[in-house]
Amino acid sequence: MFCFLVFLQPPPFYKRVMNARVLRRFIILMCIATFVAFTGWFIIGGIRDQEPGDFHTRAGDILLSDQKFDKALARFDEALREMPNHRGALMGRAIVFMQTGNYIEAAGELTYLIEFLKKTLKPDDPTGRGVLAAAYANRGILKDRQGKYKAALTDYIEALKIDEEVVEGPGVIDKILYSSGRTSTVRKRAQYIYKQLQKPAHKRVLKIPELDAQQRMHKP
Repeated sequence: MFCFLVFLQPPPFYKRVMNARVLRRFIILMCIATFVAFTGWFIIGGIRDQEPGDFHTRAGDILLSDQKFDKALARFDEALREMPNHRGALMGRAIVFMQTGNYIEAAGELTYLIEFLKKTLKPDDPTGRGVLAAAYANRGILKDRQGKYKAALTDYIEALKIDEEVVEGPGVIDKILYSSGRTSTVRKRAQYIYKQLQKPAHKRVLKIPELDAQQRMHKP
């Protein structure tokens, strides 16, 4: 009986303190382990939920912003190997070609993207409309740089018609060009070309290098 009672006696004070410390350490470690597990699950889940080609396209976009054109192009090519006709990767390749002065390749890439989207775009795909509008805007800039002003104007107007938000503007030419919404770089340039083309050829001023240099590429 004595042994039994001794067994039931509370442990000495220092043991209770040690037990509390062990328990506290255990709780902290479990919290850390739970955080790490959920963080890993979130990251892995995010990667798993991406469509094929998305990861390389995002990486290429970052490299493109850093003007690392060769590395960006390699990433976009890798995305297209994973997902042929990946819209973002096709657009990325076109912008790389534009930025590096490879206008023939850029025109081919943009025209291919436009034709592909016109065949496959669904009415409930606002992202796809954005890509199509950006493709028209970029092809317009490309033609503008090459002095093909009527063709550039046609593409600018098409971009504004498709998705005005993407080209930062708020559909008959006058309504598109002179609507009351925020003026975009695309709309401003289209307005300017339109006005100049109304003048006799010898009075037109269509190329202003310092302003032309401010035109930016459009990404969806």
